[in-house]
Amino acid sequence: MEALRSYFGPPVGLSRPRVFSSFLSGRNYRLGGASKWSPPARLTPPTWRPLRCAPSALPLDVSPPPIDGDPELKATEGAALEHCTAETFGDDNAAIDAAFNGVAIMDLSHFGRLRVTGEDRFHFLHNQSTANFECLTEGEGCDTVFVTATARTIDIAYVWVMNAILLLVSPSTSSSIAEMLNKYIFYADKVEVHDITQQTCFFALIGPKSNQVMEALNLGHIVEQPYGTHRHYNVNGAPLTIGIGSILSRDGFSFMLSPASSRSVWRSLLSHGAIPMGANAWERLRVLKGRPAPGKELTKDYNVLEAGLSMAVHLDKGCYKGQETISRLITYNGVKQRLWGIKLSGQAAPGTSIMLDGKKVGVLTSYALGRRDGEHLGLGYAKRHVTPADEVFIGDVKGTLVDVSFLSYTKL
Repeated sequence: MEALRSYFGPPVGLSRPRVFSSFLSGRNYRLGGASKWSPPARLTPPTWRPLRCAPSALPLDVSPPPIDGDPELKATEGAALEHCTAETFGDDNAAIDAAFNGVAIMDLSHFGRLRVTGEDRFHFLHNQSTANFECLTEGEGCDTVFVTATARTIDIAYVWVMNAILLLVSPSTSSSIAEMLNKYIFYADKVEVHDITQQTCFFALIGPKSNQVMEALNLGHIVEQPYGTHRHYNVNGAPLTIGIGSILSRDGFSFMLSPASSRSVWRSLLSHGAIPMGANAWERLRVLKGRPAPGKELTKDYNVLEAGLSMAVHLDKGCYKGQETISRLITYNGVKQRLWGIKLSGQAAPGTSIMLDGKKVGVLTSYALGRRDGEHLGLGYAKRHVTPADEVFIGDVKGTLVDVSFLSYTKL
């Protein structure tokens, strides 16, 4: 229990916890020891006091479930997460449409959540990934990329800076990244890495009407905050953290919460118009948005700049893993290929070569159905001389290179 409690930080600034009361509207849920719920005055933004170069976390009435692997906890988690089974998911097309025109909700609880603690945590992660952790403050967040010593991509992580640092990583890389980080903790380093994936849930809210949902939940004060900003609340006495960004976009919102409150939060979001999105629709949306995935776009065959992740690379932060290779690539214009969206005339298999004038110029890495019937989109790497004006072929399928929203090449 203590490990989960501590990531929210010590109470400061306010005399009582902020209650995420609007989630409970009309449902007669109980808040702590209080009687029937009644509408509170509109919540106001917190005041922060400076710390180190960081504000401190908000106080919470934290009463999370135990995290010692108790079988009863596993049963509770299973019951709490029933909201994310296929019974709650509708048509994939409706969910995709909501993500672009309305609001959709995705359960990403299978993504890894690593909690990095200790007084050297900022310096340690600063050296182990591409973001500038030493200029981050508590309550802020960012993206960072884990790379090899030669800047080949491992995964992109979504970061929240609390009194500990939370890393949200892909399901397939969670264990290997935790193992890698532990490998680089030396005897004198005051750093620990904890996997809290099984003790927490994680949802993402995406779509242009996400802000309206937050306003309806009396959380308008967090709308329009910078990407990665996050705030702490409680619901039914259990911890809830809400941050800016939806993993696939810098817009939208992310929710990390206790399994004990996951069902009520999920249902409240649905009641405010969010359309649930299943695994197939999520993968389809990932391709449409252009977020690279480990084992597909993020492999040892491609470096971080080729993968379109320059927005998460800080060139002026000093020495870090992969920094020397990245600097040389930029100095000597060494990036020879880049990741694109590819508008396709039909279905195509990932791994198929991209051809231009009979010559191989790249490879398709992902494929998905488009937003509308008859549309097809892929992701793939193509040599830098290939442009959107060129008609390429992936097998017998015609293709045109297109920009996708997630990728950035500002450093090239």
